[in-house]
Amino acid sequence: MGWLVIISSLIALWLASLFRIIHGSRSSSNDVFSPNGGAHNKRNVLLVVAHPDDESMFFSPTISYLTSRKYNLRILCLSIGDADGKGNVRKEELYRACAVLKVPLEHVKFLDHPDLQDGFGKTWNHSLLAKIIGEEVNDHDIDFIITFDNYGVSGHCNHRDVHDGVRLLYDGSQKDIEAWELVSTNIVRKYSGPLDVWFSHFYAILSGGGTLCLLNEHTQKSFLAMAQHSSQWVWFRKLFVAFSSYTYVNTLRKIG
Repeated sequence: MGWLVIISSLIALWLASLFRIIHGSRSSSNDVFSPNGGAHNKRNVLLVVAHPDDESMFFSPTISYLTSRKYNLRILCLSIGDADGKGNVRKEELYRACAVLKVPLEHVKFLDHPDLQDGFGKTWNHSLLAKIIGEEVNDHDIDFIITFDNYGVSGHCNHRDVHDGVRLLYDGSQKDIEAWELVSTNIVRKYSGPLDVWFSHFYAILSGGGTLCLLNEHTQKSFLAMAQHSSQWVWFRKLFVAFSSYTYVNTLRKIG
């Protein structure tokens, strides 16, 4: 009986702290993406992903955060996901998902470069990636870039290459922008669903000003957006979206 009281108290404490985190996130009306402040006039954000469905599977809390606060978000998808010969289908699926996520379709750009084809074991040239991303940054006066970290959540080589391309760009000619990476978590946290909100919040606090914890205030949109990727919406991805912490929270870390 004593253990029941202890466990119940811990659950109540966790729920109370989770409520405070969510309430604090929602009640903040003057959010500035840069944790250091001074960036109120910087609103142009480029999300760089490797494949159609990356935006819904991994970045939906970030997208929700940005669109709800009227940031000018663009998505650059560096392949059409043609590993199974469904590239044209997957392009249309991404447009439908972005409509759900409230990203203007004219702000969504695909590449189908012969040297940037989807697939495990297909290494992408980092210099080419940096050049392409840099052109997008210059063409649209981008202030912030967001992409994968050096593990890429799932370890997919294309995700990791995108990170390396952004890193090469940032370390080279683009010190005037801010670059942020989506933190890859261990497997326990990765599949802990909404429970990871609590851990991500305190990870961000302990990590200091170079880390942001972005909650998904509209989780139902994540499921609906991913469902638009009907060619990929098989049973194990349904389970992933339900149990993945990336559906509920994103931790972003500043590069540099």
